[in-house]
Amino acid sequence: MTLTDTAAPASVPAVTADERAERLTSAGTAWGERNQNAPSSANLTYTVTGEGAGSVASTIRAGKHTFTVDEPAALAGDDVAASPVEVALGALISCQIVVYRLYAQNLGIQVDDIQASAEGDLNVTGLFGIDESVRPGFSDVRLTITVTGPETQERYDELHAAVDAHCPVLDLFANATPVTVDLVKG
Repeated sequence: MTLTDTAAPASVPAVTADERAERLTSAGTAWGERNQNAPSSANLTYTVTGEGAGSVASTIRAGKHTFTVDEPAALAGDDVAASPVEVALGALISCQIVVYRLYAQNLGIQVDDIQASAEGDLNVTGLFGIDESVRPGFSDVRLTITVTGPETQERYDELHAAVDAHCPVLDLFANATPVTVDLVKG
């Protein structure tokens, strides 16, 4: 069963391939210099906060951005926004797109266009505690990345390997990350 509807994407400024290349090169150079001068500057901590809203929705704040995460009606939500697992898949494909662009630039591989899609299988009997032997999260995630450009398949395979080795959100999905959860009574 698919629990999604398509909504219009946020407005993102258009950039040329040359502008993107300059931004990627500048960012890489700046981080390389910053890390050389102060290695500890490479260690970043991200903080995101949220609070409950509606039936089961959340209002999330990430830096200067605020967004809503909800569930479809079949999962007790008001269906006003993407679900947490859809947001997770969105984070995965958006990180893939960023890292494909970064490594295409670094490796001198021309990518004219990139599209990504993700599918994740989740059995709700784990979520609802109906069957404790079923994992509550995804049992399988499938990514499809489509790149267009003039390079050979071998060059795009080289790019693929570099992205798989360096994509932070793919790493979160593929490897166990230590998580500490503290419950605080307010």
